[in-house]
Amino acid sequence: MPRKIFVTTALPYANGPLHIGHIMEYIQADIWVRFQRMLGNEVHFVCADDAHGAPIMIAAEKAGITPEAFVAQILTGRRQYLTGFHLSFDHWHSTHSKENEGLSQDIFRKLRNAGLTYAKPVEQFFDPVKGMFLADRYIKGECPKCGAKDQYGDACEVCGSVYSPTELINPYSVLSGATPILKTSDHYFFKLSDPRCVEFLREWTAGDNERGLPRLQPQVFNKAQEWLEGEGDRALGDWDISRDAPYFGIPIPDAPGKFFYVWLDAPIGYLASLKAYFASGLARANGETRSFEEFLQADDTEQIHFIGKDIIYFHTLFWPAMLHFAGKPYRAPDHVFVHGFITVSGEKMSKSRGTGISPLRYLEIGMNPEWLRYYIAAKLNANVEDLDFNPDDFMARVNSDLIGKYVNIASRTFGFLTKRFGGKVRRLTLSQNEKARFGKILDAIYRAFYPSNSGEIDHGEFLADFLEKIRVKTIREIYVSREFGKAVRLTMLSADMANSFVNEFKPWELTKGSGDSTIAWRNLGIEESELEELLHWICSMSVEMFRILTLYLKPILPNVAQSVEKLLNISPLMWKDEMHPLVEGHQINSYQHLMQRVDEKQLDALFDLESEPEKMTTTPPSQPSASKGEADNSGAIAPTISIDDFAKIDLRVAEILSAEHVEGADKLLKLTLFIGDETRTVFAGIKSAYDPAELAGRLTVMVANLAPRKMRFGESQGMVLAASGAGPGIFLLSPDSGATPGMRVK
Repeated sequence: MPRKIFVTTALPYANGPLHIGHIMEYIQADIWVRFQRMLGNEVHFVCADDAHGAPIMIAAEKAGITPEAFVAQILTGRRQYLTGFHLSFDHWHSTHSKENEGLSQDIFRKLRNAGLTYAKPVEQFFDPVKGMFLADRYIKGECPKCGAKDQYGDACEVCGSVYSPTELINPYSVLSGATPILKTSDHYFFKLSDPRCVEFLREWTAGDNERGLPRLQPQVFNKAQEWLEGEGDRALGDWDISRDAPYFGIPIPDAPGKFFYVWLDAPIGYLASLKAYFASGLARANGETRSFEEFLQADDTEQIHFIGKDIIYFHTLFWPAMLHFAGKPYRAPDHVFVHGFITVSGEKMSKSRGTGISPLRYLEIGMNPEWLRYYIAAKLNANVEDLDFNPDDFMARVNSDLIGKYVNIASRTFGFLTKRFGGKVRRLTLSQNEKARFGKILDAIYRAFYPSNSGEIDHGEFLADFLEKIRVKTIREIYVSREFGKAVRLTMLSADMANSFVNEFKPWELTKGSGDSTIAWRNLGIEESELEELLHWICSMSVEMFRILTLYLKPILPNVAQSVEKLLNISPLMWKDEMHPLVEGHQINSYQHLMQRVDEKQLDALFDLESEPEKMTTTPPSQPSASKGEADNSGAIAPTISIDDFAKIDLRVAEILSAEHVEGADKLLKLTLFIGDETRTVFAGIKSAYDPAELAGRLTVMVANLAPRKMRFGESQGMVLAASGAGPGIFLLSPDSGATPGMRVK
């Protein structure tokens, strides 16, 4: 019987665009969902924006709009990502919705009736100017351990100490600058430490689902056990689920001025999105005849979450306990599939450090979304492991596998079939007589064109039923278990075999010339009709091999697969089609190009390899040139800033320890700078003006607190200052004699 599966991905916070970590997770889930649909299973794939919390409220205030308008703007921008990367979500919703409010309040009431919630007074900092309690991120002060200034209320970035906000010295509110005061307020808690919860979670985390498969990966199970079996300060604690007004969130029933903490209503957003999807009629259109409540509590329904490793605690402890003890129609998930982070050239993705990839920029510069889908799939497995995006590896893998192996099969053989045989497929199976005849033809061809190749020529491997060799039945099970990297490797091994088949038979050798070639073949004792028959069979085999490879890759490359389906004139490929080849006489269409290669310039544009440093050091060439020796006074003075604005820029005297050319870059030099207590690497667009050998030992000025920027050749950790004008020349700034590395420029 077809499986009935409800699949979700982690909700992105509605305070900004989607980043590459989101896209990686969505691609992973989408591949698995598409594969399940190809098996004939009923899958409902939903997600939503996580739209509540103090950060949303504060961001909206800065933007001068209401929180409702702020999250609505964010929501409208999601579509370009979802369609751009071919993500097949059935529904995308928001936690700021009537469905989420109703479900969150219902679950809370049921947990309260079960005796699993309570209220108690909590003392925390309060901003008297803003009139609100402050989360740790909105409090700064001096570290109580090392005295470092401007440290957040939970941990010191200088010495690494962890503490409570009340331990900070001279604390102040990040929002208003006011000195916060301690104030007590009643908070609501979910009693996760209740013996009933602990007993249930021990059983649930260690258990299997209805299909006998573990609910959690081994690494995730081990982590959950650490929390469940902890003692003292490490014991499972109760969960603060409320916040005080003003707060953008869902009101707690019967508790004026109290709102659910965002982490309570956020996962309930999975169910809210599903409920809105059912209400829209789309679930019925996708084959589901039951109501939302009936579907949710049915024994044959599977609830599966794809999440990152940073939110395991919420999804393996709070979330299943909440659902279980809320009772019907709610129930705990069947699986929580956890993945690692995505890094870029070995560096953890960080917007503040400039080590991320902008998915929107990827699309805007015209890079194929299926390149990224394939590259991510090739590196994914079922473990909780980080995945690294390396630009050079990305280009090599896509160009070698997708173009050099996969597309190459179609581009080399499909034209022969359409031009010489009207696009009609030949019978694929060979009789013993045909195998013998074709073998003799190939022997004659090889001896004529490759006389140095002496000895017996064995074509048996290719004259056997070659299709059986590339039908890798294990790929189906590999997809089920989310070992996408293994599926890609096996598919490319099959593509290697298919290319070997084409190389062995060399259809282009059978079609050289026109009349003269026919005479040549006859001089070898080969009739033209026999050559045509052999060529027809080779091309038909190539078409079938390409069809099977496309089936294997369809969950990863849905757009290419759709193009191939049109090319082959077939219905959308399903997994059951693996063993059903095209029949004799089947008509295919003329070959159309399927995919371009990755161009190195596209990667340069993705990482802004040269444009960003160049923007900082040169004037656009379109401006009129100044006379030799003239200053450039044509540019208008920038808008006035305050002294406080200027104080945010940390300018430091830097010694250039070394300078070197950057291979493949026309304008960049790689500088190694010493600023007193550390060294920095900076890429500067000054190659046209300076010989690297003359820069070593020179002092210059750099912006030391500029967010690092990830480039294809490495990370640029700051920016050197240079003057330029409408005339030629770039001129590095230098401090006066006596300055030393590390001095601050004020």
